[in-house]
Formats: sequence, structure tokens, C-alpha cells
Amino acid sequence: MNYILKDENAVYHECGFSCESEIFLKFGSESYFLTDARYLTEAKEFIKNAEVVLMDRRDPFKVARALIRKSGIKSLVYNPLEWSVNEFESLNSKLLMNFKQHINFSQKKRIIKSEDELQILRKAAKLGANAFDSFAKFIQKEGLGLSEKRAFHEAQNIFKNFGELELSFEPIVALDENAAKPHALPSDKILQKDMLLLLDAGVKYKRYCSDRTRTVNISKNISMDKNSIFKDAKKQKIYDTVLRAQEASIKKAKVGVGASDIDKAGREVIEKAGYGKYFIHSTGHGVGLDIHELPVIGARSHDVIEENMVFTIEPGIYLPNEFGVRIEDTVIAKSNGVEVIG
Repeated sequence: MNYILKDENAVYHECGFSCESEIFLKFGSESYFLTDARYLTEAKEFIKNAEVVLMDRRDPFKVARALIRKSGIKSLVYNPLEWSVNEFESLNSKLLMNFKQHINFSQKKRIIKSEDELQILRKAAKLGANAFDSFAKFIQKEGLGLSEKRAFHEAQNIFKNFGELELSFEPIVALDENAAKPHALPSDKILQKDMLLLLDAGVKYKRYCSDRTRTVNISKNISMDKNSIFKDAKKQKIYDTVLRAQEASIKKAKVGVGASDIDKAGREVIEKAGYGKYFIHSTGHGVGLDIHELPVIGARSHDVIEENMVFTIEPGIYLPNEFGVRIEDTVIAKSNGVEVIG
């Protein structure tokens, strides 16, 4: 396949390096990494399996067009989601080329993880889980009386390990009714004893992401395991329902199973409990270099699980103006089930 890439993670997967100013070209067995002078030295040091070529920052596509013409190829695959209209028109100008759209083709190429990638993802998950425990200790010692905004700021520092790690995404720290918003923004609400706290966060290790969510009761014994105990009976009922839904989806997940069936297994638990309309997102998503990759674990997904796919299982129930519960783990698909890496 002849193709062109511009997305950083897609390029990194091809050659072991990426930067904000780059183009990657693949013509059969020939590969080219184009970048400007700011990144040339690092590119030459880290690039694997590609020739590093200097490009002109004033016209970043000029050299790419020249290489495409020189190659003599007649068609080139690209992911339209990586390109603005202006960028694509600049690339395509004066080229007699059949550009073939192939949405997310890089993610499709890397949907099954190598053993090296799995080891990195396990390590990322472990580092993320450790940060959950550290955040719980912080809340136990200093959390009461802080605002969501302050807790969010502390979560950022803890998950970054104060500069040692990068975040997979901005953490979600949400209390009671704010937790009813799946992607809640932090508010001025004050942390108090026996409030419900939802934490969704992850870290990057060697560029690969972790992703995890826990919903817990704020108490002197706060813990980020999945044995949460709430004084409020309704919160406990909803929590137990979501946990049973996650367990059902995890039990269903294995090689050869349709992703939609994994979604269905957990969704049926929530529907039977009478809260089906409050489960308002899909059950999960792939995880790798991108925090959201393939496969899609959802009701309309046509993906079929294959060995060493990595994805989340994260059912939730969200009661507007009351509270929300989500429980999420990342798993690796195996022939006899899944390995939960956290």
C-alpha cells in the first residue's frame, strides 16, 4: 500500500519518532520522514526504517509533491481526518494523483498489539493504578474542604508524577451531581464526607496510554478498589448495578465475540435494573498510542474481538442532578477471556 500520514501517533508507529512538523510517505518498500530544520537532528537520531528528508517550512508540501512525482505511483491512501481542507488542497495541487480516502487506516493497522506493545501498556496501567492510590491517600489526608477545581489540579500533579509522566487526557474529578455528566468539568463544589467521587484518569508510558475510572465514597478509609460502600442506599444500588454490568461485559469478552455482544451483556444488566436510558455511551474503546482507538465496544459496532486487542470496559449510569457512576478497566483480549490490566 502507498500512503501518506500526518498524525503524530500514526507516524510514530511507523518509524519510532514524530513531531508537530512532519509528513510520512510510504511507497512500497520505500519510506520517507519529512520534517523541518528544527527537528532534523532528533529525527536522524531516532528514526527507524525511513529516510529523513528536510522540508521547506514555507511550503511544507513542496518536497512531498516532488517525492510523489519521482516515485511514479498513481494512487495514494490518506486518512481525511488528519487533514484540513487547505492542507489537502496544497498537497494535491499540480499532482495527477488518485488520492484514496481510508478513514482511520493507521488505527486499523495497529488494532492488534504486539507483545512489546502489550508490555508497555501493562506498565502504563500499573503506573496509572499507582496514581489512583496516591490520589486516594491525598483525599484521605487533605481532601475534605477542597473544591473540585483544586482536587482536579492535584490529580493532574499526582498523575503526572510531578513531571515524570504525561497524561493520557485531562482527568475527570466529579462530585455527586457533577458525576452525572460523563465528561464533567470541575466546579467550585466542596469535597465533603460521604460524597460520591468519580475519578477518570490515565497516564502515558513510552507514549502508550492507560485509562481507568473509579467511583468511590469519600471517607477516612477511601480506596480506589471496586468494593465501594456508600451510606446512601440509592448510590449503593446504582453502584452495585454498574459493577454487575461491568462484570457481565468482562465475562462476555474474548476472542471471536462481537464487540456489540460485549456491550449488550452489560447493557442488559442495567436495563433489567430499570436504568437503561441512563447508560448514555458505549461500553468501551480501544487503547494504545491514542486514548481512543479501535475496536469500538458499542451496540452498533461491527468489530469482532481478536487476540491482543486492547480496550476498555466502562459501563455507567448517570442520573441528572443527582449523581453518576462509572467503573472502567482496560483489558487485553485472549482466547479464553480477557486479562484485566487496570
